[in-house]
Amino acid sequence: MKQIRVVIIDDERSGRSELRRLATRYPDLEIVGEARDAEEARETLARLMPDLIFLDIQMPGKSGFELLESLQSVPRVIFVTAFDQYALKAFEVSALDYLLKPVREERFAKAIEQVRKRLSENQEPAVFVKDKSRYYFLPWKIVHLVESLDNYARLYFGDRNVLIKSSLNRLEKQLAGYGFFRANRAQLINKNFIKEIIAISGGQAQILLRNNEPIEFSERQWINFKKTNTDK
Repeated sequence: MKQIRVVIIDDERSGRSELRRLATRYPDLEIVGEARDAEEARETLARLMPDLIFLDIQMPGKSGFELLESLQSVPRVIFVTAFDQYALKAFEVSALDYLLKPVREERFAKAIEQVRKRLSENQEPAVFVKDKSRYYFLPWKIVHLVESLDNYARLYFGDRNVLIKSSLNRLEKQLAGYGFFRANRAQLINKNFIKEIIAISGGQAQILLRNNEPIEFSERQWINFKKTNTDK
């Protein structure tokens, strides 16, 4: 049985202890760390890189949602919250699970069953975003364009867009292995959304995305693009 590395993030010691107690009944759950707030959690997650986190939503300082928004790589998440089920409708839960405090053993068992199933599948890279009053995981594969806005980045997917707090340089490094390419100083494109190259002049190029949006390549980046994409 594959071990599932777990980090518990909750500002209350009693909450962390209760989750530890429940987890001891599952041989494949390995509690590798704990954190009391978002700042401590960021360091712990970067150091331990767990498969799963139990995450309290309401914590001093940054909330559990704000923690996820700040992460470049998000493991599987089970929210642990005192919110009722109506409040939980404020965000998308299709890719998530949650436990209501006090946690019932049968509900914990169901959540772990779902985690095992999802971890056995290929997990698509995604970013946790806030869009108005909704929270959800956005798969990078459906994002066709990323634009720089000072210390933020705007992600375009379909006919919608959302902001995340991240520099374009940081995202360029993170997404290089997922089909993204730096077209110019301010834009990353998803190469899977390229429709055609429509103009080449003066050492520069312009491409057309599937939504017919033109993107200008800088001269330097066009040279780099041709070196790594000889079929384009």
